[in-house]
Amino acid sequence: MSNTAKTLAVAGSVAAALAAHAPTSAEAQAKEKCFGVSLAGKNDCAAGPGTTCAGTSTVDYQGNAWTLVPAGTCADIELPAQADGTPREGSLEELSRDLPA
Repeated sequence: MSNTAKTLAVAGSVAAALAAHAPTSAEAQAKEKCFGVSLAGKNDCAAGPGTTCAGTSTVDYQGNAWTLVPAGTCADIELPAQADGTPREGSLEELSRDLPA
């Protein structure tokens, strides 16, 4: 087998392996960002000023940190009420509640 053929075979194998692990467009569309539902340090991204991304939230249910959830379920996630008894709900937009001091 020539070097060119070997190189093509290896490149094809790598491409196939990467494609097998990549989400399909349907899987990618089946998720949405839900703000205010993750526990401290368990967010997928966006945790306010001074943070980088995933795992950087510092408060449970931090309103400016999001987690990917199945599409259409964000507002239905059961969360504990706030300290004053106000119900908590997830949101498709950033929230101003439960922000770090």
